Amino acid sequence: MFSSRVHGSATTNRLTLALERRRKTGAPLADLIESNPTRSGILYDEAVISRALLQPGSFLYEPHPRGLGVARQAIVEYYRERGVTARVESLVLASGTSEAYGYLFRLLADPGDEVLVPVPGYPLLEVLTALDAVRLVPYRHLYRRPGGWALDLERLENTISRRTKAIAVVSPNNPTGAFLKKRELEGITDLCRRFGLALIVDEVFSDYGHGKDETRVQSAAGHQGALTFVLNGFSKIVGLPQLKLAWIHVNGPEDQRNAALERLEFIADAYLSVATPVQLGASLILSQRRMIQAQITSRLEENAGVLEEALRGAPEVEILNREGGWYSVIRLPDGTSDEEVCLRCLEEDGVLVHPGYFYDFPAGSHLVLSLLTPSDVFREGLRKLAVRLRPPGGLQAKAQGGIVGP
Repeated sequence: MFSSRVHGSATTNRLTLALERRRKTGAPLADLIESNPTRSGILYDEAVISRALLQPGSFLYEPHPRGLGVARQAIVEYYRERGVTARVESLVLASGTSEAYGYLFRLLADPGDEVLVPVPGYPLLEVLTALDAVRLVPYRHLYRRPGGWALDLERLENTISRRTKAIAVVSPNNPTGAFLKKRELEGITDLCRRFGLALIVDEVFSDYGHGKDETRVQSAAGHQGALTFVLNGFSKIVGLPQLKLAWIHVNGPEDQRNAALERLEFIADAYLSVATPVQLGASLILSQRRMIQAQITSRLEENAGVLEEALRGAPEVEILNREGGWYSVIRLPDGTSDEEVCLRCLEEDGVLVHPGYFYDFPAGSHLVLSLLTPSDVFREGLRKLAVRLRPPGGLQAKAQGGIVGP
């Protein structure tokens, strides 16, 4: 009776079950994976945002398939302030980047076609591709010391098949924080041209770079070398995921760009999902981004410093290089079970962190933490986590206690 794209009750993993048990008891919990800015103590000018959503015309329904011109112009101004060229006519609005991905999968792929997606990566993409009957094919980012995460272009090329329709890039990556590099963009563009593929670049965390690196691609919105779709939205730019405004910026060879925009307009016209008030208020809402981003960036840097200090006495673990985004990744010693570490942290210490296998790390065991966590919670959670990660004799000495897997 039901589509194979939608599964019934999925098997709940052990960490989720343990979390449900702890919450039922009301026991204290230091949540170190909190990534919702509206629950993280970020302050907003509620009067300004309320005024933005009550613009004249908010009660008049005159939709445009690509989105109202006033909203798209506000997005062009956002890019201009970042030194990036974007065009009003190249923008198509959506209610969120998840919906934007859905538009693109329907635009580019027939059922059973493939989209190449980076791993490690955010597990939501697996759900989104499945819902559109598209096959997700992972390609690996590898961690190389001392530089950090890097894309293996040769491996990526070997992943392409006759059913591949697009290469997706998340820059900076969630959760590794790795930015797309200019050399990597050149290599991917060459693959797209040779194999007739589209390029999807998810830039939702791009305003949150850590440090400076001239080799990074700050935005692919002006990229002309291949048919390119850039995704972004209010969820991260202004820390307001509930306002549900995102976009696709289309660029590339003119004939491909125009054909893609014509078809995207047809898709968007079937949904018209973006609410009028948020479109009319887009410019005023975006004017708040510096104030909001300053708070978020300060929180990220403060918590990153707390993390480094807390684990300074834990030589068996390594904090991996972070170029941007909201997360930090800790590599555990070889042979350690990240799931067991997370379970012990939760059940015995009341500290919630994510195991690396949630994000399909290609090798090794890892923990993932959100640096957006409120500072007091982060400090207390890190104090307990550090004790667990640097016990007498090290993690390996705790193997008989269930921390190290077989």
